[in-house]
Amino acid sequence: MDFELTQEQQLLKKNIGDFAREELAPLVREIDEKEGFSWEVWGKLASLGILGLPAPEEYGGEGVEDLLTQVIVIEELARYDFSSAANLTSNWAIIRKLKEDGTKEHKARYLERLCKGEVVGSFAQTEPDSGSDVSSLRTNARYENGNYILNGDKVFVTQAGEAEFTIVAARINEEDGKKGAISMFLVERDRPGYILGEKEAKLGFRGSTTRSLALNDCMIPASNLLGEKGKGLKTALRGLANGRLLTAAQALGQAQAALDESIKYSKERTQFGRPIGQFQLVQAKLADMAIGLESARYLTYYAAWLRDNDKPFAIYSSMAKTLATDVAMKAAVEAVQIFGGYGFMRDQPVESIMRNVKITQIYEGTNEIQRLIIARELLGETRSFRELYGQK
Repeated sequence: MDFELTQEQQLLKKNIGDFAREELAPLVREIDEKEGFSWEVWGKLASLGILGLPAPEEYGGEGVEDLLTQVIVIEELARYDFSSAANLTSNWAIIRKLKEDGTKEHKARYLERLCKGEVVGSFAQTEPDSGSDVSSLRTNARYENGNYILNGDKVFVTQAGEAEFTIVAARINEEDGKKGAISMFLVERDRPGYILGEKEAKLGFRGSTTRSLALNDCMIPASNLLGEKGKGLKTALRGLANGRLLTAAQALGQAQAALDESIKYSKERTQFGRPIGQFQLVQAKLADMAIGLESARYLTYYAAWLRDNDKPFAIYSSMAKTLATDVAMKAAVEAVQIFGGYGFMRDQPVESIMRNVKITQIYEGTNEIQRLIIARELLGETRSFRELYGQK
């Protein structure tokens, strides 16, 4: 297996890094303090041409299908601006959903505008009583005279309030009153009965807007069904493996930032007459951070390589997501420890790294859920891992 990035990937990585360091990093603290989505930053990302990286060229995208390239972009962006990397990941997920399941009219209405940064969308799946347990989802859709009428409550909807439309997971009521299978619907924000809650105050990932969403007899045309009726959960799961690797990439970028800042500070900060980087306990922390980071990076790249070469990769996606986010959280905590009391102050970069990284252990499936997925495969409930290693 060749671990060398192509010349195009290396150039892209450098360009993204240079851009994020020069154009985005100076804005991060201000945006963190304001706590909300920045259209100014979104415009800068649009000017770089990466908002529509996986979108078809006919809609203004770049048509980049390989996941490894996408991972590299998100990792390098997250190194300097976590919120932009996370927001970009969400934008790509919405683009993929529309590309795969949207009608020609949906694509014509939104794809090009998403690529240009003129609009953003949002996903609404999680409910007050339905997070990891998708089977308990209660939002329902009733078919009536060529329309669907949606009722239910959603929470943790990223970009709600900014988004022009929301992709909503709901059950289509069966005629006998039984719960139907989950389907996906495109719901525009100007629909009557689309009711937003107050903006949530968050620990980290503050360069986004998060709200709850109530659907109160919200009527949409039947044509706003995305994909096949009752296949919503299947299509959502199809995209999770990709999303988990991009979450791993977000964590890798922040872990690299924690290591960068720790090395710099260890050379500058003096105690007992010498830089703290000369003390073995600090050196051990730096070494462990680097070991964890490189291990997680190559597992993430390997999982992306498997996907790009049409090999079973979902289990490795769960492994990479779990390892990378745990490594990043540990690196962030160690970075704060190396900075000592200064690391606890808001004007130091490691403080925000620790706040941001925590969400990566939670969204796209908590790490506890990832460990269950991995264990079930090891115990023989699925076959891809065992087949790859010749296990019976």
